[in-house]
Amino acid sequence: MAHPALDTPPAPRTDPTSSPIDWAVAAVTAQRLLPAGPVVPPQEAAGAVRQLRALSVSAEQHVRELTGLDDGQPPRCAEVVDRPGWVDAAVEGLRRLLAGDWLDHRLAEGKSRRMLATTAGMQVGVALAFLASRVLGQYDPFGGPPETPGRLLLVAPNVLTVGRMVDVPAEEFQMWVCLHEATHRLQFNAVPWLREYFASQVQSFVATAEDPDTMIKMVGRLPAALRGARRGEASDALSVLTLLQDPEQRAVLERLLALATLLEGHADHVMDAVGPSVVPSVRLIRQRFTARRHGGGLAERVLRAVLGIDAKLRQYAEGAAFTRYVVDAVGMDGFNAVWTSPETLPTRAEITDPAAWLYRMSPA
Repeated sequence: MAHPALDTPPAPRTDPTSSPIDWAVAAVTAQRLLPAGPVVPPQEAAGAVRQLRALSVSAEQHVRELTGLDDGQPPRCAEVVDRPGWVDAAVEGLRRLLAGDWLDHRLAEGKSRRMLATTAGMQVGVALAFLASRVLGQYDPFGGPPETPGRLLLVAPNVLTVGRMVDVPAEEFQMWVCLHEATHRLQFNAVPWLREYFASQVQSFVATAEDPDTMIKMVGRLPAALRGARRGEASDALSVLTLLQDPEQRAVLERLLALATLLEGHADHVMDAVGPSVVPSVRLIRQRFTARRHGGGLAERVLRAVLGIDAKLRQYAEGAAFTRYVVDAVGMDGFNAVWTSPETLPTRAEITDPAAWLYRMSPA
């Protein structure tokens, strides 16, 4: 759905000589593999873009009222992009997240280094091409101008396609999507330590790789993972993150998974809790959208397993259940204690046992 009304993120900057991932290869691979978007009449496309921009602003206002999160800045409209635009933005955000010499010194020089960077770039590109046809929106805390990091993206062709599939009024589905992404923007902008903490955990996880050839070794493990997925054995153990685990990484991975589960579940809770006064068909959307999340043919299920998407779906459910339990017990103000510091975040065990988190947070 290419259209002049869409926002166009700048092409990602790349420097394959100083990165463990060749981002140019990642971008080119993803763009070549991208499936075509839906054919939409220009007038309808332009109207959808305008509506998504407007709804992203009003959605953030609703999220602020419900959650109490506020970054002190007026709500800004999202960038509305097509699939190639999302790929460019995703590559640039990942490049920034993984920039620096914290990993660079672990990699070999010369030909082997270039081979590893190229292989990693191709892997990232394949994953991004698959995700680009499914992602409805995304808040990237590391994208956008360096002086004001953060970029909220809505992928117009995917929003329109899925909106038609769930068969509810277009504006209601679009508002529902905007509520989720606006929650993510406020999480990172209203909680001053969260962006840096998240980046440090990701970097720590990657930096504790068992050796510089980890990504190549991962490729060798994928056939077994694929065979397991075909037999219906898809589980957390098939995600790329888990395939990379070693004993040193496990503690960092646990913290990352707990945080991701909290962020996604909190956003899912908010998009439903805003209520039928804003999205009258919210219950029907949730029912049909959840069924879509778990659908797909064999090839798609294999890819979802390898990329860890099935694990992510469980994160939505577990995180939303944690949020709902805590909000019901102590209200939204009590729930917001999770944002006090990294020490007040729930552990993975507490995500599935919210009463334990409440007990830990209660005054001695």
